[in-house]
Formats: sequence, C-alpha cells, structure tokens
Amino acid sequence: MNTFFENVSLTAMILFILLVVVPAVTLVWLFFYDRGQKQHSILRNFPILGRVRYFLEQTGPEFRQYLFSDDNSGKPFSREEYLHMVLPGKYKSSLIGFGSKRDFEEPGYYIRNAMFTKQNEEMRVDNSDLVDTRHYVIDDEGLFTRREHMEDAPALPWLLPPDDAVVIGPDCREPFHVRSLLGQSAMSFGSLGKNAITALSKGIGMAKGAWMNTGEGGLSDYHLAGGPEIIAQISSGLFGYRTPDGEFDIEKVKEKAAIPNVRAFELKLAQGAKMRGGHVEGEKVTEEIAKIRTVEPYTTINSPNRFREFDDYPSMFEFIGQIREAGGKPVGIKVVIGSKSEADELAGWMKKTGKGPDFISVDGSEGGSGATYQDLADSLGLPIKTALTILDDSLREHGVRDRVKIIASGKITTPDKAAVALALGADLVQVARGFMISVGCIMALKCHTNECPAGVATTDEDLQRALVVDEKKYRVTNYILTMREGLFRIAAAAGLDSPTKLDRTHLVYLDERGRAYPVQGHDEHLRAQ
Repeated sequence: MNTFFENVSLTAMILFILLVVVPAVTLVWLFFYDRGQKQHSILRNFPILGRVRYFLEQTGPEFRQYLFSDDNSGKPFSREEYLHMVLPGKYKSSLIGFGSKRDFEEPGYYIRNAMFTKQNEEMRVDNSDLVDTRHYVIDDEGLFTRREHMEDAPALPWLLPPDDAVVIGPDCREPFHVRSLLGQSAMSFGSLGKNAITALSKGIGMAKGAWMNTGEGGLSDYHLAGGPEIIAQISSGLFGYRTPDGEFDIEKVKEKAAIPNVRAFELKLAQGAKMRGGHVEGEKVTEEIAKIRTVEPYTTINSPNRFREFDDYPSMFEFIGQIREAGGKPVGIKVVIGSKSEADELAGWMKKTGKGPDFISVDGSEGGSGATYQDLADSLGLPIKTALTILDDSLREHGVRDRVKIIASGKITTPDKAAVALALGADLVQVARGFMISVGCIMALKCHTNECPAGVATTDEDLQRALVVDEKKYRVTNYILTMREGLFRIAAAAGLDSPTKLDRTHLVYLDERGRAYPVQGHDEHLRAQ
C-alpha cells in the first residue's frame, strides 16, 4: 500500500513540475529576456503578451484563407478560384450547383451566346484516342471525415484536329504543330522541386499535345520524364546555355534542339511579376541545379535585368536568327506589354527587317513568380486583357500578324478566362499557378523561402516527400483535359465549331452601370484610329 501511495505521489510531483514549474520558469525567463532584448519595441514594453501579436501575424494568412475571407475576396486567388483549379484536377469535374457566385454588378467581359448552338458531333475536335487517367470518387463526406477512392477514368483528349493545329514557325526546318490550346507556362527547376517538375512532365505528357515551358532554369531530366512537348526558355542569365564563364554557348542550343521533345526556344525578356531577371535564393540552388545552370551551388542567383547579347530590335532579331539557324526550330520571345507605342515599335521593326520572333508569349502584370519584389509585381506592365488587344492590334496594323503567334498568360486558370484571351487576340494560352495548384500548392505564399509546406516550390528533400508524383500526375492531366473540354463547350455555346474561331466579335463588355458594349473587331478598330 505504501508503495502505491509513493508511486502516486511521485507521479503527482512529476506532473506538477511538468505542468506548473516548467511553464512558470519558462514564462519568467521569457519575461526578462523580452525586457532586455533591443530588437522589438513591443516585446520590451509588453513581454510575453507581445508574442501573441507575432503568433497572430504569422498565422494570419491561414486564418484569413480558411475562416475569414469570403469565397470571392482572397488574393492572389480567391477560395472560389482556387477550387476551380483543385476540383477539376482531383475529381475531373467542374460542375456547380444552384448558380454562379460571380458579381454581375461588376464590370467585365462576357462571351456572346448564339441563338443556335453547335451540337457535339458538329465540333471540329479530335477525340479519337482516349487518355488513360484516374480521378477520385467520394464515398462518404462528413463534417470531420471524408472517404474517397481513386479509380481509372479513360477520358476524351479534346485536341485540335491536325488540319486545325496552330503552326508556330512554319518556315523553320522543324515547325511546331500545336494541337492543344493550353500549355504550361514557364516554371524553373530550382524554383520548383524535382517532384513537382516530374509530376507536371508526366501529367502533361499523358494529356497529349500540351507543352511544358522549362522556365529560365534550363532543361532537366525531370522536364523530359513524361515526354511532353517542350518550349526551352533562355533567360538573360543564360542558364543551361552558357559557358563556365557565363558567356552564351550556341553549342548548348544545338544539344537541346537535337532532343525530339524540344519543339521551340523562348527568349525571356520579362514576365508579368518582374520586369527584370529572375531570382533564386542560395539555399534552393542544390549541386544538381547548379550543374544544370552552370553556377556555384548554394549561391543566390540574380539574372541580369536584360540580355547582354543585344540591346535593340535589330540585334535581338539577329540573336533570334542565330538560335533559329542553329536549332532549326521556332524561336519566340516572352514580354510584358507596357504601352501601344512599345508594341508598335516591335511590330514596325518586324515589318522593316522582315525578321523577328516566331511567337510572342505575352505575360500580363497579374502573372506570378517564385520570387519578386512588391513594387515590380504591383505597378509595372499592363494586365493581360489590355496587353493582348494592344499587341494584336499593333501586329495587324503593321501587316505582320500572320508571321507570329501569340501565347497569353496571366491568371488564365479557367476555360472562360481562356476563351476571353483567345477572343482578344491570343492563339494559345498557358498557365503556371493552375498547374502548381494541381500538384498540391495551397497558396502558402512561401515560394521564395524554400519552405513550401506542400513540397511544390522547394528543393528541400524532406519537404518534397509530401508530393507523390504518381498521384499528382493524374491531377495535372485532368486539369488540362477539363480546360480543353471547357473551351470546346464555350465555343459550341457561341455557335462555333472550334474555339480557334473565337475573336472580339464574340465578346461583350459590361460597364459599371450595366450597359453592354460590343468589343471592337480588328477592322472596326482600324477605322476608329
């Protein structure tokens, strides 16, 4: 009996020490530590209590995202927009019930519906070969539990027929015939980890016809893992295309062009979130990434603001020609449009010289990045809808539109947004953050820290374990297929047999007073000048 009471007393003493003494000593130590430190004013005046402020500050984004922001108010994407990227990838469904959550009092673009729509069998689409994919099916969903299983779900590819393919660089030795209206915008290996890049590559490859842009970090084996079409980007830092001394190496272009999956090259002049070269923190630059980029491992990388190889349109066109001749494949440029005069100058030089890019990837100022500065992201460059109309008009006015294709990007994450971009002048659309969300991104806004909790925008081996390639690849495939199917569904509703036929005559703009205006067609625009 004495032994029993002794054990109880010992247990009580241990619990008292753990639950009372240790916390009390810790709080006392924190009190005097906070009083004495010189970095934080709040903590000097309000020891311990001030730490609550920093806790709430750190967890604020998560609380707002899940508890306080309504479905349409979150930034950079609302909860509603986020779900429109997650659900198609996971469940291959974009169905909603009851009605739209769009605020119809707000100004914006609307797509003209036709009185007599097209039947599915009237659409110009190639659905001959099914895509082997998988999706989730919910078995039971309760307040605290959800049971679901993944099952095989062969799906229609929704490809353009060969005769309707968008041909980039028809005069090149190896033109790029594009049969998917949707592709992945530039995301580098280094900005994203190897698991994310591999899942994207395999998912895009399974979807057939879609392309993957390598981003400025160079071409890796992870990009090639799934066999997708590749647009190989060359940035001002020349990563993957430079000598150890940092000089441009044309032989590297020839090496990449010899890979069948590499279908085109793209010179990155700018992107929507930053009008300057890229940035990667040193801790993300592993030895593998450094080898691909020909840089020092674990050293912060800042690309030059622009290419040192050219500084005007004639010299840029010569550089483009050099790469096109060496690789035999189309060469484009990635730009952000800042003004009509800037677009006119580009188109004017194309007309004057008879040279220029085979395609122009125009990124809106609303585009994203793994790392940039607030001042660049918020206020430089024009949003994608404005930029598209300006660029398309300028190329047409100078008579060079038939020589160049336009690829649009900038928060084009759903079929209706893609349809508006095509109608405003784009030939193709590409997405970055929609694909990131498909492979698990939860918008933690930590892309630049190497601490992505979902294992997407990180090269940390432990964090990357969260991203299972053989599961996430199907979500990428499903996202692409749902986007492409949606584009054909919208075209049919507009009375068109293909989304390639969308133009400005199929758009209406509704202003803040509810007045509807037709969006000017190209000829009408020219007459209005």
